[in-house]
Amino acid sequence: MADHFSGPRALADPASDITDVYAFPSPEQPGHLVLVLDVFPAAAPTALFSDALSYRFRLRPVTATTAGGTPAFVAGADEYTFDFRFAVPSPGDGPGTVVQAGTCTTPGGAEIPFRVGEKQPTETRGVRIFAGARLDPFFIDLAGVLATEAQEQLAFKARAANSLDGMNVLAIVLELDIATVLGSDTGPLMAVVGETVTSHGHPVRLERMGRPEIKNVIMRSSKFDPVNRDLEIRDLYNAEDAFNLSQDYVGAYRARLSANLAFFDRLDGKTDWPLDDQGVHPLTELLLADFLVVDTSKPFSDGSDLEIERAVLTGRPHTTCGGRSPEDDIIDTLYTLLVGGLDGPRISDGVDQPTQPVSRTFPYLVPPNPNPPDLKTVFAELSAPPKEAASSPG
Repeated sequence: MADHFSGPRALADPASDITDVYAFPSPEQPGHLVLVLDVFPAAAPTALFSDALSYRFRLRPVTATTAGGTPAFVAGADEYTFDFRFAVPSPGDGPGTVVQAGTCTTPGGAEIPFRVGEKQPTETRGVRIFAGARLDPFFIDLAGVLATEAQEQLAFKARAANSLDGMNVLAIVLELDIATVLGSDTGPLMAVVGETVTSHGHPVRLERMGRPEIKNVIMRSSKFDPVNRDLEIRDLYNAEDAFNLSQDYVGAYRARLSANLAFFDRLDGKTDWPLDDQGVHPLTELLLADFLVVDTSKPFSDGSDLEIERAVLTGRPHTTCGGRSPEDDIIDTLYTLLVGGLDGPRISDGVDQPTQPVSRTFPYLVPPNPNPPDLKTVFAELSAPPKEAASSPG
């Protein structure tokens, strides 16, 4: 589920669990970049941000390369960091209500105060900020994803239910004037990562996310990995610096990616991504550079997720902003690429839109569901034995 529940630690600490990261040019204001960090999957109406964490966006200029014949992305050394920290909640005006204050620290060191849940966004110093509960925009047929892995064949239906229908998250939405905040010579190609980091004592990275479904679809299963079959690798991966992977563990990540990517390639009965002599999948190095890649010079466009990556793989110039917006159908896009290669037919999980359409105006994500579904009930339904489903690339 994008990045929901991406490992044992995330399950134990939902306030630190990143569900999604989005990065896209503003549909409202040219020259503005929108960053969204969603956390706390299946958030209850009383959920609040943790006062023990920093919620962080990291941005770096990035270039595409085919050095050594392998398409990949290389992030530069310059970094722009936006840190969001939250205070301990305090009593509100009404009985049983609480309020929570937050502070955004910009790359230049400016501290911008805001309050959680305010309908009117905080707007100053070239940025707009919203933080609070929102309806989870992600959509997926999780039962079909799990059945595909269990049955080792495509198990999606032509029409399926959104497994996250009606669920809420806590969202941080940051919109920034690129020239004012980052500088007019920044980019245009930028790498974006979201993180949650402990904010007291020695900082520890608990979660990080770039592209969706790297951990929960591609890396989750260990049964195809001959090297690390007994290892739950996702907590290790979450703790990594996306721009500087530890050499102690990168071999384990590479082995897991290559083994599982080969599994996806087999699902249509043909090989579109032949492994090299070392057993490395052609997409492994590209995906190990695990960050969203967005072109800030291009206008907002729907369905641009992975377009820049596909362009690099085919050796052509990209034509869209790339990145990721909340209504991008990442499951369809990802399975189409992994299973059918660059020219295969579109593969759909049967879910094509979120619970409600997102807005084209700030803060883009729609208000939360006042009566969200019970998480235990949803998990019980998803953990039931999968029913036989028709395999379809349509």
